[in-house]
Parts: sequence; structure tokens; C-alpha cells
Amino acid sequence: MTITEEAQATAGAPDRPLRRNREFLLLWSGAAMSFLATRVTTVAYPLIVLWHTGSPLAMSVVSMATLLPLLLVQLPAGALVDRWDRRRLMLCCEAGRLVAMGSVVLSLAAGRVSVAQLAAVAFVEASLAVVYRLAERGAVRNVVHPAHLPTALSQNEARGRGAGLLGQPGGVLLYSLGRWAPFGFAAVGYLASLVTLLLIKKDFQGERPAAGERASLRREVAEGMRWLWRQRFLRAALGFVAGSNVLFQMLALALILRIKEEGLPSATLAIVVGIGGVGGLLGALAGGWFQRRLRQRTLLIGGAAAWTVLIGSMCFTAQPVLLGALYAGTGFVGAVFNVAAAVYQVRTTPDALQGRVAATAGLIGSGTNALGAFIGGLLLAAWGAEPTVRAIAAAMAVLALLALLAPDLKKERTDDRNH
Repeated sequence: MTITEEAQATAGAPDRPLRRNREFLLLWSGAAMSFLATRVTTVAYPLIVLWHTGSPLAMSVVSMATLLPLLLVQLPAGALVDRWDRRRLMLCCEAGRLVAMGSVVLSLAAGRVSVAQLAAVAFVEASLAVVYRLAERGAVRNVVHPAHLPTALSQNEARGRGAGLLGQPGGVLLYSLGRWAPFGFAAVGYLASLVTLLLIKKDFQGERPAAGERASLRREVAEGMRWLWRQRFLRAALGFVAGSNVLFQMLALALILRIKEEGLPSATLAIVVGIGGVGGLLGALAGGWFQRRLRQRTLLIGGAAAWTVLIGSMCFTAQPVLLGALYAGTGFVGAVFNVAAAVYQVRTTPDALQGRVAATAGLIGSGTNALGAFIGGLLLAAWGAEPTVRAIAAAMAVLALLALLAPDLKKERTDDRNH
């Protein structure tokens, strides 16, 4: 009997459907507001910098600031999430981000904002977002029945994609109304998330060792890293994810510059990312279906091949609707893979290690995103948008081939896929 089967046998059948689980609904809705706020500001940062400085390099600097926490903060954040009360930690994150957004609104209103300040605030906001996301993922399995976990995680992925669908074009439109508007909206979102957390009473974690019984923070981080290192399939899959995430950071910046090079207004970007967001949302909703029927290796290799074709096709059109449709295809594939990967990771990881394992996985998979933003800025400044997109498509084809040949990707634990 697997760990998942034992948990379900102990818990018995669910006593209510997931849609009537008050704690999950509050957690889900609060996180939805939080993620929407983050999506709005993520697109607002590079827009402000590029349209007011005209510098792709300055844009990449601020984008890097939003991505560096994925490299620098994840490991200690994962250990703290497993050590401290997850609910209180999430409350502190939302309060901190509320203050950070307020500082940007005030500076913009006074006309004194600078690239350096935007980069600093972006780094703080993203750092707190890392902690919040790790705590929220670990909390889910403690507020839902084991039988509801795949559905809950699929809904979480759909929530994230929905936040992207609304947040990215919404950020562009809010920016068109006023430079301060995206950040004011984000402040309201973080406040709403904080309120929902205050309404939840259920614990977000199991029992924890007393303070005197804990190992050092360094040893706790190392424990999570050792556990993940022994999972050969996860280790290899995360290497692929790291490479693809770098490429998608470059692609996001290339699409912004492509719109500008065509002489189109910044609001055109809302059309592209809006259509793209629909694909991601549909992929998230379909993710559970694919997760139950296909192996992770199949999803990974097939997805990389599809990404190669879709990104390569972006070189042949600058029409916003067509670009959006191709972007939607990449989002659909990515969302399906994310749902399957989340179910696999959460089910195979002990609760006491959830934060550390998710943090280590995040570090490997997304820690190099800042490198993607930096390289993307250099290539865009030297080549322009279209040649950069061609290079991204070629690199994705190489990743697909490497995934096909990797022996460790044949080590998937298929006993957990269909539970």
C-alpha cells in the first residue's frame, strides 16, 4: 500500500464535497486575490520602465529583481514554512506586500519613483510571494480530504492561470489609466487576502517538533535537499523545467518588445496576454484529466515538442490575435504539466518536508529565471525581437531531445499517478 492509499484509508470517505469546504474556499479565494495582485504588478514593472526609459536593459533589470528571490530566498523560506505556523507566516507576507505597494503608489503620486526603487520593491514583493506560495501549497493537503487533493490542486492551478488571464491584461489596462493604478489595485488585493486568512481557524500543518528539538535551519534545508536528490525522476524533470523556464522568461520580454517594434500601443499587449491566458486556464482545468491518463515523461517530452512548434510559429506573425493564439497554446501545455507535477510532488512528499522539498524544487526549476531575464535583455538589445524568438524555439527543440534521451526520466513512480 502506498503512502497515499494509507492516508485515504485512515481518513475514510469525504464527509462533504470540496465546494462546501469552508477552509479551502477561504484559502483558495484569498490566494486568488493575492496571485491576481502579483500578476498585475509583474506586468506593470517592465511596462513603466520600458515606456519611460526606452531601454530593454533597464526593463530586464527590474524583471530580474522580481525573479532573483526564486534563486536567493527559496531554500530558507522552505525551511521556515516547515518550522513556523504557516497561517501566521502568510499573514506577515500579505502585510509586508501591502506596505510595499503603498510605498510605490505614494512615490508615483509624488513623481519621484526611480528604476532603483521599483527594482527594490519588486524584489521585496517577490520574496514575500515565494514564502506565501510555499506556505499555501503545504497548507492545502491539511485543509482538504486526501481524496480531494488532485481536484484541489487542479483548481489551484486554474486559479493561478485565471489570475494570469485577468492580471496581465488587467495590469496593462490599469497602467493605461494611471501609472499608480496597478499598484493601488495590488494593495487592495493583498488586503483582501489578509482578511480571508484571518477568517480561517484550521491549522495549516501537522504537529511540529518543539523549538528545543529542532535541528538547525541549515540541517533542515539539507534534509529537504537530500530527500529530493534521492528522487531520480523528480531530479531529472526539474532540470528540464529549469531550462524551459529560462526560455519562457526570455519569450515574455520578447513579446513586449515585438509589440513596441511594430509601433503598436502598449494596450495591444493586453490582447496577446489575454488570449494567452485563456489557453492556460483551459489547460489547468484539463490538467487532472491528462494527469490520470498520461505519464509525466510523456507529458514532458510531448509538451517540449509542442512548445518548439508554437514558439517557432511566433516568428512568422506580428498580428496580435495570432500571437495570442500561439501564446495560448504554450500556456495550455504548461498548465497541464504543472497540475500533473504538483499532484506528483505533493503526494510523494511527507507533510513535514513539504515546504523544503517545494522550495528546493522551486530553486532548481525557477531559480535561474533571473538569468533568463538578463540574457533576454542582452539578446533583445543586440538582435531585436524576431531573431530572439527564433533562438528560443531552437533551444526548446534541444531541450525536447535531451528529455527524450534522459534515462532518469524513465524512473517515474507510476503507483501514485492514478490515485
